[in-house]
Amino acid sequence: MVSIKGGRKRLVTGVVSTVTVGLAFGAIAFSGPANGATRTAEAADTGIHAKPTIVLEHGAFADGSSWNGVIADLHAHGYPVVAAANPLRGPAADAAALRTVLDHVKGPKILVGHSYGGNVISQAAADDPEVKALVYVAAFLPAPGESALELTNKYPGSTLPNALDPVTYKQADGSTATDLYIQQDKFRHQFAADVLAKQAALMASEQRPIAQAALEEKATTAAWKTKPSWDIVTTRDLNIPAAVQRFMAKRAHAHTTEVAASHSVAVSHPHLVAGVIEQAARATVR
Repeated sequence: MVSIKGGRKRLVTGVVSTVTVGLAFGAIAFSGPANGATRTAEAADTGIHAKPTIVLEHGAFADGSSWNGVIADLHAHGYPVVAAANPLRGPAADAAALRTVLDHVKGPKILVGHSYGGNVISQAAADDPEVKALVYVAAFLPAPGESALELTNKYPGSTLPNALDPVTYKQADGSTATDLYIQQDKFRHQFAADVLAKQAALMASEQRPIAQAALEEKATTAAWKTKPSWDIVTTRDLNIPAAVQRFMAKRAHAHTTEVAASHSVAVSHPHLVAGVIEQAARATVR
């Protein structure tokens, strides 16, 4: 395992949600070539193996821009990237949406999920032979029958309940539902403590809410049981306690890297995250 140093309250309404790594390294946002077939043809002409497409799935209280630094690094090393918009409505529905992206991108893929996005990639990658590896970034790795809410409460440490801003609204069928935001004045401390204040303020303004029901919905499948997995555990995480992340990573037999970072590790440590993704790509795509 790589380690980079840098009153319990249970979550009731929502989430709140070993191998050495080289550190040198809104709608669907396509970064670089999205069509793997084109890349494969080009590679055949040059005799060089095409690199897999990296598909990124953000989590709750975030959007695709949270991957910007990671995408820049991956582009610099020749990887095509797709940052998918996560609807944040529920693992089953969100996985179905992600599968439409996976179906569009031809060729081998590395699937990456942050936070609740881990629930989504665990379901979307099932039975997809073109997904060669899974990378979890401060993320959930639920087993069938588990929810994000249940996993968050497995060990103490999450302070998200007191930072949430729930918004209840009426749906088209007359029923009510609740979306969860993080209060903007608490966002940096809760979600992005190691991100510059100005950038954290932008993230707070741009955050996308997650349906409370999404955090209570149980997983039905777990692709990490059959696909090689990598996991970045954030030891200063106030959303998903480090103890919870370690439990899930160990259970999945994931190649694990620990870093003293907040939940927004892809923003504060983009080179580290990109490096782990590249390691997964090199290890699984020949």
